Amino acid sequence: MSSPAPAVRAQVLNGHNRISTQALTSLAKAAAAQALGVDAQDVRADWADDDGLLALSLVAPISAPPLRAVALDPNRVEAFGGSIWDRGVSAKAHILATVAELSGAQLSRVDIRISGVRISQGGRVQ
Repeated sequence: MSSPAPAVRAQVLNGHNRISTQALTSLAKAAAAQALGVDAQDVRADWADDDGLLALSLVAPISAPPLRAVALDPNRVEAFGGSIWDRGVSAKAHILATVAELSGAQLSRVDIRISGVRISQGGRVQ
């Protein structure tokens, strides 16, 4: 009979960890790109202090189906996750949760300005 494995205790070490602004920005751009269905290189991210928390401002295009395809089949909008407005609202929550979870940073808010539309044949990006 084997004995149970010893419990692993987290050891607290002196010092600190820091995540650079560049790393946080790359993470935010990747999360936004995923949520909006565009390339990360098309996303611009800026940070501001919001009473000790981080406020994230994003400027990015969003993917959308071709208008001709929507005219022929209005359900194409739902295949992309809804209207551009609805997707922007949903993207804010997704981006905030993703950045906070992966970085450990406390974000107060995410502001998104949609700067254009990237026409895409596919459906919603997961």
